[in-house]
Amino acid sequence: MPLLQTAEVVVRFGGIHALSGVDLDAEEGCVTGLIGPNGAGKTTTMNVISGLQSPTRGRVFLDGGDITSKSVHKRARLGLARTFQRLEVFGSLSARDNVRVAVELHRRYSRTKVDVEETTLALLERTGIAGLSDQRADTLSTGAARLTELARALATSPRLLLLDEPGSGLDSAESEAFGHLLGELAAEGLGILMVEHDMELVMQVCTRIHVLDFGVKIAEGTPAEIRGDPRVQAAYLGADDEAVPPEELEGAPAGGHQ
Repeated sequence: MPLLQTAEVVVRFGGIHALSGVDLDAEEGCVTGLIGPNGAGKTTTMNVISGLQSPTRGRVFLDGGDITSKSVHKRARLGLARTFQRLEVFGSLSARDNVRVAVELHRRYSRTKVDVEETTLALLERTGIAGLSDQRADTLSTGAARLTELARALATSPRLLLLDEPGSGLDSAESEAFGHLLGELAAEGLGILMVEHDMELVMQVCTRIHVLDFGVKIAEGTPAEIRGDPRVQAAYLGADDEAVPPEELEGAPAGGHQ
């Protein structure tokens, strides 16, 4: 049984169908991609999974349990953590204190003993930002701030990690290191669902990929299958099915719909 499942999720905003019957899953110990053009419904899907958006219809399951009606906080205690497309760090706090706050909160309901300082340092080192730990978050580069947000999410010892555009703001070296980190986390058993426009990163780290277009899931498969799918090529590039060589999808821009 997949760690995460959504079943026939529909989200309407007035007369607009943001999501139309979306089924997807994410496995424990794997990085799963969720891709699609701008406006495809990716962040709405993440909001439904994390509890920030109630679905008009459909269900969300975590490890087989129905969490559709559970609050954000209850989902967090069940092992779900998330980062956001728009940075959500505490700007006036240092990188270390951003992470320490999350560790402190996790300690309050953890069944195991948590050494706050030791755990905070380990997370900063794990994400590669220990050297920036005393720097205020609002002075960090976008890439470093995203890694701070990731460290804070990991502080809750999640089973499922939702990442919304985590590669945004990372340079090529940072992106490569980030990909290796995701692979390591998955190898340790963490389930990861990632929304990302950087196709090189997606193809590098994801085991399976779901593709949304106008709120509808149009494809699912391995990176190789997605790269060769004419529906995905057309959705990303606005091209005829036979006009785009499959290998070009890997470097495709993410702006099919504006």
